[in-house]
Amino acid sequence: MKKQIQLRGKPLKKRDITQFLIDNLFYLCGTSLYAVAVMMFAVPNQIAQSGVTGIAVLLNHLLHTPVGITNFLLNIPLMLLAWYFLGHRFVLRTAWVTAILSVVLDVFGSFIPPYQGDRLLAALYCGVISGIGLGIVLYRGATTGGMDIIARLLRLKWPHMTMGQVLLIADALVVIIAALVFRSLESALYAVIVIYASTRLIDYILLGTGGGKMLLIVTQQAPLLTDVILQKMKRGVTVLPVQGAYSKQEKHLLICAVRNNELHKLTQLVWAYDSACFMIVTQAGEILGEGFRMPKKTHPPA
Repeated sequence: MKKQIQLRGKPLKKRDITQFLIDNLFYLCGTSLYAVAVMMFAVPNQIAQSGVTGIAVLLNHLLHTPVGITNFLLNIPLMLLAWYFLGHRFVLRTAWVTAILSVVLDVFGSFIPPYQGDRLLAALYCGVISGIGLGIVLYRGATTGGMDIIARLLRLKWPHMTMGQVLLIADALVVIIAALVFRSLESALYAVIVIYASTRLIDYILLGTGGGKMLLIVTQQAPLLTDVILQKMKRGVTVLPVQGAYSKQEKHLLICAVRNNELHKLTQLVWAYDSACFMIVTQAGEILGEGFRMPKKTHPPA
């Protein structure tokens, strides 16, 4: 019989409230930085952004519609599709962060001074600041909707395509459309700079130098925590029998490797289900294998 996983009671509720407030602080900081990048550097210099926000910027140029409201309206049909195909949990958090981003975009757009100097500097600063902002949001396990939803939906039909490939195709289409709307090849070229700088910053925030974290968890709730990590994190776990030197109690050591952006969620899950465990988090310089970076195929030595 499949084991039912139940959360603890009152202490977890208090922790959830604190966690919700902290998450939203990160969401606000991340979306604010992204809004600064878009409204200060991208819109005044006719530089397209990637994804649905990029389409909102183009509509702002053509129809003078508010970027934030347009961004949210464009995301509504995508969220409805995601609700049906991907589940409500993913959509609820995405809708919440998208709403925050949309409000912040229009609020910042009403008072933030536009930069209309060197367009190359505008593209570079836009890419760096937007990358940091999106990286902060993604680091907390959320997304701003848009192309991320489209990528997940398309992978249901064509699972062989990676998220990176889908997003690359979508960004390329937005850049081409931007060149036509702005009637300028330079706008498209500057957009490429923005996208490249942004993705590099996001990768650095989420993945660091390509490594991750390794957790060593000493627990008496090994079956429960193993189920939690497998089901909720989709990560593998190695279980080893150990004995406490002082207590002489028989316990288990769980070994689990995760990406940097997954560490926060995993530690919260572990503490939620076993607050008495002992956990060590170490830096993994490089992680190779399924679910991480695959090593290059080589022929065995003769």
